[in-house]
Amino acid sequence: MSKARRGIYAAAVTPFNADGSMNFAKSIAYCQYLMTDGGCDGVAPTGTTGEGTSVAMRDRLALPTAFAEAGIETDRVIFGTGSPASGDCVDLTRAAIDAGFNNVLVLPPYYYKSPSDDGLFNYYANLVEKIGRDDLRVYMYHFPQMTQVPLSPDLVTRLRKEFGQVIAGLKDSSGDFEQSRAIVEATGGVAEDFDVYPSSEAMLWDGLDIGTAGIISGSTNAFGAKAQAALQAPAGTERDAAMVAVKAARTMASGYPLMAAMKQVEAWRTGDDDWTRMAPPLLPLSDAQQASLKADIAALD
Repeated sequence: MSKARRGIYAAAVTPFNADGSMNFAKSIAYCQYLMTDGGCDGVAPTGTTGEGTSVAMRDRLALPTAFAEAGIETDRVIFGTGSPASGDCVDLTRAAIDAGFNNVLVLPPYYYKSPSDDGLFNYYANLVEKIGRDDLRVYMYHFPQMTQVPLSPDLVTRLRKEFGQVIAGLKDSSGDFEQSRAIVEATGGVAEDFDVYPSSEAMLWDGLDIGTAGIISGSTNAFGAKAQAALQAPAGTERDAAMVAVKAARTMASGYPLMAAMKQVEAWRTGDDDWTRMAPPLLPLSDAQQASLKADIAALD
């Protein structure tokens, strides 16, 4: 097992069966698409865009084994394993690493608001110590708009100092580029093998220029190929033009409920309306939103 490769990641959306359970076969086929024609270097299932906190625990525990049985490369997947209950986080992480997937994305415990850095340190330390494996790679997940539990640079560097390479990186979904910069400066970024991932592909090259590792984004479910084109484009007018297209797509996607919009795009791509199912309390796009999204995508192209 190895650390997750760097580059463009999709925070993959989750397909549900009619009874609300996760459709493993469809999820696997979808992630394989994302990592081929979808333009992504890797996937991050059961994160925010994947409605991870709404997926049943039994499904979250079983998913890594299904990925392993499908032969998906372990360095191209970062499973979301965060939970308000530290024991559940340990169980989810153990299920991933036992199946061969040692890279995990871990939200802080988000029910109790404004915990101290000491309390958050104990949460992540408990995970590392209970798993007890040097090959574990933890990507901390900073998303204060949703969790109301920010992860400070001081906390990140303290955990990195204590546990070394096991604390492998951080996904920054704050939308604040200066926050990503602060984490890179505190940790050394990729130069010190600490992988910071902003959550918007609009920040792709600004981030790479200061030492981030790529991006993990919800909108790359639909626009991963655009982000990959920008990643591969040589510096100059070609890259500039590619980033204009990336930013236009991201701005457009941000005008819709992102999870529902990405599922709607996949429903159109496959002709399978079951993709539009959402876990309560989220809802699919309305007819008016669908019509508007279709027109906006056509305008992009």
